[in-house]
Amino acid sequence: QVQLVESGGGSVQAGGSLRLSCVASGIVIYNTYSMSWFRQAPGKEREGVASIDVHGSTIYADSVKGRFTISQDNAKNTVYLQMNSLKPEDTAMYYCAAGEAPVYGLGTDGMDYWGVGTLVTISS
Repeated sequence: QVQLVESGGGSVQAGGSLRLSCVASGIVIYNTYSMSWFRQAPGKEREGVASIDVHGSTIYADSVKGRFTISQDNAKNTVYLQMNSLKPEDTAMYYCAAGEAPVYGLGTDGMDYWGVGTLVTISS
């Protein structure tokens, strides 16, 4: 019954922008779940990109600081990842995840639910 459904991926040129959305159903994320975005590029392991906790505090990977912004719309039960100044190295499958445990970093251990991903491809 619990689902995280990502959308907003696509193919854009370097320097462009995309906004990813993750709609949660079966759970209410407000005041309960920390939400995170992860990505996995071809030939690479999955890595944390950004997280937002129940207090609104955010964590970003160094590689995306200043370019990506994670946010949450509680009325829509949705988390977003605004991605600006995109680079070819941002190309990856992007996954949304939710966890009840506090998030102290960008690891995957505390995540209880995962979406199936949305593909982002950045060309030169």
